[in-house]
Amino acid sequence: MHVRAQSIGLLCLLLAACAEPPVPVPVVPAEPVHPRARPAGLVPPTPSGASVALGQYYAGVQKSLLAQGLLRTDGGGADVPWNDRILAETFLRIAFRDEYRRGADGFTAGETVTTLRRWQKPVRVGLIFGPSVPADDRALERARIGSYLARLQKLTGHPIALADQGVNFNIFIVNEDERRAMGPVIAQAAPNLSPTEVAAVQNLPKETYCLVYATADKTGAYSSAFALIRQEHPGLLGLACLHEEIAQALGLQNDSPQARPSIFNDDEEFALLTDMDQQMLGMLYDARLFPGMTEEQARPLVQVMAAERVGGGA
Repeated sequence: MHVRAQSIGLLCLLLAACAEPPVPVPVVPAEPVHPRARPAGLVPPTPSGASVALGQYYAGVQKSLLAQGLLRTDGGGADVPWNDRILAETFLRIAFRDEYRRGADGFTAGETVTTLRRWQKPVRVGLIFGPSVPADDRALERARIGSYLARLQKLTGHPIALADQGVNFNIFIVNEDERRAMGPVIAQAAPNLSPTEVAAVQNLPKETYCLVYATADKTGAYSSAFALIRQEHPGLLGLACLHEEIAQALGLQNDSPQARPSIFNDDEEFALLTDMDQQMLGMLYDARLFPGMTEEQARPLVQVMAAERVGGGA
């Protein structure tokens, strides 16, 4: 389930099961690239029963999805053929649609047409870990997120990397207890959210695996973003969250049951970027497109770009 508030240029994306003063908070900065050894006696706090139960729940979810042949990591095979026409139509459906609209009571389902959104400035990603995340796990996350960002930079040709200063995209990796205490941080990271919407983030149902918000200016260019990833996720489910939420915050903002093979689909068939997703990211940052562009303006260019990438005439 993905939500974007079109009226204020705020992107809110929730990965769900199938279907400015600093404020003291229970999170700590990311470790350096080469973290020092943890001092003796410094151990993560004991998680609450709720966090432990969530860890067990998500382990069961991952096991069940894998048993069904879902959470694929193969990028899409011969069983899911696609061509330039499918690539073009999928791109238009994902980049120029919102899955949700914003109302007085928050976000509700209802696909709407929107304009192209993407970053114009370099994307500088900061990692913030809750105390529940051990030092070894932080180092692992930094490594795999850094590697993924380097891959995204290569695919898009747009600067995107981990940073310690000038961060404009924060990723929080926290457990249930830490997220529930993050109200002031959420409000600071996304000041356009109402108190009701902040509370909704604090009280995410377990069916919502992770989320990302990105704020765009009037031109459609993103200026900031933040993501929340549950610490309780087992390895592949956590990586799936990172893959989709970061990619969607770059501008592929919708989900569609017609998007296949793709992670921009709530059916959980694919866990990681597919070959078609990689092509769409490259198209999104093609110089022939620009923030604020309408689908009608983009369609003939997108069809040309798709044909250039996979060959026309299919």
